[in-house]
Amino acid sequence: MDLFIHTRRGKGPSSLYMVASCSAVPVTDLLDRASQRSDTLHSLSTTLTKELDSHFPPIGRVITPRPSMCHTSSLQTPNDKAQALQISEADLLSLVRSLLQAWIDPLVVLSTSANTLPHPAQSSIFNKIQEMQEHSKSLGDGLDILSSKMGPAAQTISFLPYRRGNDIGQDRISKLINFHFLLSCFRRDSHKIDSFLKVLRCRAAKMHPQMC
Repeated sequence: MDLFIHTRRGKGPSSLYMVASCSAVPVTDLLDRASQRSDTLHSLSTTLTKELDSHFPPIGRVITPRPSMCHTSSLQTPNDKAQALQISEADLLSLVRSLLQAWIDPLVVLSTSANTLPHPAQSSIFNKIQEMQEHSKSLGDGLDILSSKMGPAAQTISFLPYRRGNDIGQDRISKLINFHFLLSCFRRDSHKIDSFLKVLRCRAAKMHPQMC
């Protein structure tokens, strides 16, 4: 990809949207920054899952919904790096943007629910959820710029509605189980986002596939 993108003013100094205001930035630079942001996003979701696991009710491991119940499970994505390398850059970027778009509302649900989550680390969990929202938005804004330079395929977004509503349950067990399930779905998708962006970064740098 021999592309150069132009950024516009964003809300914060670390926003991908203003990587280099009023100047041309090579796509490799933007993808480097996007990969760093997605790596942080996945790391946060992994840390959060471990925090929740420390006080997760045993019954929760039995009745937690299967991953196939995640609202993004209908999106056809590569199962591994080999498959990801077979997909065009534009289609891969479309998948990443579709996943980010699909998590805008559910991340609000997680943030709202974390306010009253019956967990000893409630405050820490709430703060990390807020961080995830910020990283996700910044990443989405930056990739919007890139997609506009890659044609219609990259700009296509699959609609993956979240239909579970804002209520994660009334009692302590239900709240913890449903919160844990939603977070586990995000962790799974953040891993996909991170992996796909790293493949895109590798391609932009024209690295050998075995190095990706």
